[in-house]
Formats: sequence, structure tokens, C-alpha cells
Amino acid sequence: MSARMYRGLFAVVAWLALAVQVALAVDGKAGWDVAAAIVRLFSFFTILTNLLVALAFTGPLLRDHRRLARWSASEGVRASVAMYITVVGVIYHLLLAPYWNPTGWLLVVNVVLHTVTPTAFVLDWLLFTPKGRLRWIDAAKWLGFPLVYGVWTVAHGLVSGWWPYGFVDPDRIGWGGLGVSLLAFAAFFYALGLLIVAMDRVLSRRARRDSAPSAL
Repeated sequence: MSARMYRGLFAVVAWLALAVQVALAVDGKAGWDVAAAIVRLFSFFTILTNLLVALAFTGPLLRDHRRLARWSASEGVRASVAMYITVVGVIYHLLLAPYWNPTGWLLVVNVVLHTVTPTAFVLDWLLFTPKGRLRWIDAAKWLGFPLVYGVWTVAHGLVSGWWPYGFVDPDRIGWGGLGVSLLAFAAFFYALGLLIVAMDRVLSRRARRDSAPSAL
């Protein structure tokens, strides 16, 4: 399967899953309840990151002059999105899955957003994204998105009293526990970012070695 076909397939999968998730979130609600449901839905790191994945799958399908196409063509962007969606899959399966038993369409969407898209995008990065252009400093730059998300989570939680995950809910774990959680996640993101840069360099060297003409 070509990169274009692969990305087209999973762009459709990701957008459909997000659309169904939005429909499920607002089902039976009206007026301001719909707005509140949308804000809460997009306060989940899973949803925001899958939105990035959907955009990153869609960008390469557009003409090169389009802004989304240029954004999604960046090796740094594709590597960072791979890192974010890996965190989504790992955290869900390690911390959340044992306590969450969705059914029906929610189960289908849950599998797509936490298993299918993480696997598909990591494979996209491994198979189709050029290697050898990442720098060690990129791992620190990629912390920007999680940092903004953390600030939003705390600000929104203070105003609304609603927290998207138990491990960031100060009513359950205390403010000290929240600080520890945020620092632990920052460290995890940074370590994973360094691992991705290291993999990028190893894969780049291997590709150069494999493409080099052999001595007669």
C-alpha cells in the first residue's frame, strides 16, 4: 500500500471516529449543555491528539501549497504527533482501561481512538516519514503542546470543578499529587521524545548504509 492510500484510509477512520465521538457526547443535550459537552470533550488529551492525527493524515493528501499540507510535511511535526498519540495509547491501556468498560458505539470509538490511530500513526512515522532531520532539542520543543494542555486543564478545572482524568483531579489526589502527576507526565513525554529522536538517527543511518553502493 502506498503512503497516500494508507494516509487516506486512516484519515477517514480518524475523522469518522471523532465525528461519532462528538455525536455521542452531545446526544440528548440541548442549548448550553451542548456547548459544555463539546468543551469537556475537547478537554481530553485523547481527543485533541486524535484531532492532530486526523489533520496529519489529511495534510499529505492536499496540494503542497496548502498550509495544512506544509504543516503535516514537517518531519518534526510528524514525529511529535507520533509521540503524543503513543502517550495516548500507553496511558489508556496502563491506567484507564481497567476502570472503563464502554459498550456499543462508544466501545468502537474507544478502540479506534486509543488503539487503532496510535498504532496506525506510529507505523506511518516508521514507514513513510523521512528520517535523519530531528535534533535532540526537538524533544524539549515538543513539550509545548502538553504544557499548554496542562495549563488549560488546571484553569478549566478551577473554573468548572470538572477534571478530565482522575490522576489530575486535585479533589482526589490533592494539589501536591497533581503537581507530581504533571511533572511525571512531563518527564515521560521528554523521555519518549528523546527515544524518538534516537530512533530517527538509528533508522537514518541504517537507510544510508542500505542504500550505499556495495564494494565490488
